[in-house]
Amino acid sequence: MNEEIVKAYNRINEFINKTPVMKSRTLNTLVYMQVFFKCENFQRVGAFKVRGAFNTIQQILKSKPTGIITHSSGNHAQAVALAARELGIPATIVMPKNAPSVKKDATESYGATIVECGNNPEDRRQKTDELIEKYGYTLVHPYNDLRIIHGAGTAAYELLNEVGKLDYVLAPVGGGGLLSGTSLCVKSMYPDSVVIGVEPENANDAYLSFKDGTKIYPSINPDTIADGLRTNLGDITFDVIKKNVDDIITVSESEIVNAMRFLWERMKLVVEPSGAVPLAGLFKLAEGELKELYQNKRIGIIISGGNIDLSEFFSISYEI
Repeated sequence: MNEEIVKAYNRINEFINKTPVMKSRTLNTLVYMQVFFKCENFQRVGAFKVRGAFNTIQQILKSKPTGIITHSSGNHAQAVALAARELGIPATIVMPKNAPSVKKDATESYGATIVECGNNPEDRRQKTDELIEKYGYTLVHPYNDLRIIHGAGTAAYELLNEVGKLDYVLAPVGGGGLLSGTSLCVKSMYPDSVVIGVEPENANDAYLSFKDGTKIYPSINPDTIADGLRTNLGDITFDVIKKNVDDIITVSESEIVNAMRFLWERMKLVVEPSGAVPLAGLFKLAEGELKELYQNKRIGIIISGGNIDLSEFFSISYEI
């Protein structure tokens, strides 16, 4: 077992929810597999990101920083804001202008200071670097940090401790923190289990990077409903993924929406688009040329989060 993931789990255990593992008989019949969902949409702040945030900030506090800073489109922002509040350190969050309002509002509610930037991933990094140089903040990177990766890996650690060995484990990939942590955990516990990352076709930088194997392809103006997966890999996550992930596949926007609809309608799970991406990947594998490879297998899916903006839906006035 990866010792750093175990240490991370022991470090953050009192601060996080042990999220449920759920199954669907309808899904199992549909895809001819036994599927286990690790539901991080029931995690604090509604996403797995809180795991890495608590693990990282607790270790940063040993150096007595003046404040911490991060850049994020939402879930990591909320996680850092919450962890900073509970651990007693001020937090500044750089968020793109097109980040969902529900995520911005939640981040502010945890007491963090929000600084807006442009929508390109590079805009986030530039603004963050400016503030670090000006104020001396300590960076809590959204994904390219081993402390974040080990914290993220604790979701798979809980899943495997509960259900045992899985033949395949699928996780979404944006910056690669969750996929990296998942792969480190799975491969250390069950080396012959297969780990697959799933990414939107419209933000396929990780797919291109993985298939090339020699360089990181940038994410330039990614146009996907999965807002949490619009970032590109870092050098640390790229290295971990190359060594521990078996494959990365991509899914279309319609496939993401269909997977999210299944989770909402059939399993009654409020899951954001990014969290539905690995199920979209599973549906694609179940319908592909190699579908027999996955039949009758035990499959794990990490649902990364459930934060979605429902303000338009709830603002509709109905006449009775």
